[in-house]
Amino acid sequence: MSRTAPPESVDGVAAVDRALAIVDAIAQTTEPISLADLSRVTGFYKSTLLRLIASLERSNLVVRRADGRYALGLYAHQLGRAYEAAYHLTDVLQPILQALVDQGTESASFHAYHDPQSRICLLRIDSLHSTLDRIRAGDLLPLDKGAAGKLLTAYRVLGERADAAGLVATSMGERDPSCAAVASPVFGPGDEIRGVISLSGPKERFTAAAIKKMSQLLQDSAARATRSLGGRWPG
Repeated sequence: MSRTAPPESVDGVAAVDRALAIVDAIAQTTEPISLADLSRVTGFYKSTLLRLIASLERSNLVVRRADGRYALGLYAHQLGRAYEAAYHLTDVLQPILQALVDQGTESASFHAYHDPQSRICLLRIDSLHSTLDRIRAGDLLPLDKGAAGKLLTAYRVLGERADAAGLVATSMGERDPSCAAVASPVFGPGDEIRGVISLSGPKERFTAAAIKKMSQLLQDSAARATRSLGGRWPG
């Protein structure tokens, strides 16, 4: 399939959008990425990439390694630390996710809104079971599929209230035909959704009894996380 390259002009808002697309592409790779691969992933001409990367390097959002490949720079790490400090996400949620797993649930994750098409897994603790679903912190997942996606769409995109959207969502084989999940929202000040706690794993373990048990544990955990983040648990 042929690809139409974006205009060479990178002024104003378009330049910001393209620069963020470059940072996002680099963030999604597990290893430093070459200029050719960045061009393929983003759809930008190499000349456009080099011009924008020069600005990103000056701000230390992106660094060029000795081998010519690109990786996130120190400022990206500082932004991540600042985000965590602002919302205390790791300090609050890591023990809560661990407690869920310790109670024999499925793998526990915390998902947040990323963009109109996707959500991002910010935290993940694998369950004690021998078979797991394949999700890792940093993964981008569809916003329109899965239990976590349903709740993020309801609260973050559609702006629904708790009495309409509910406090528990389930999914059976939506994102992955062999996997299932149960999820519950976490709120911050002003009743704004901060993200969703999800318990996910192989679909065959999601019996009616297991879903009922995990749903109650999830709501208790999400309520505790909400209060710790300065929010108000509905009801």
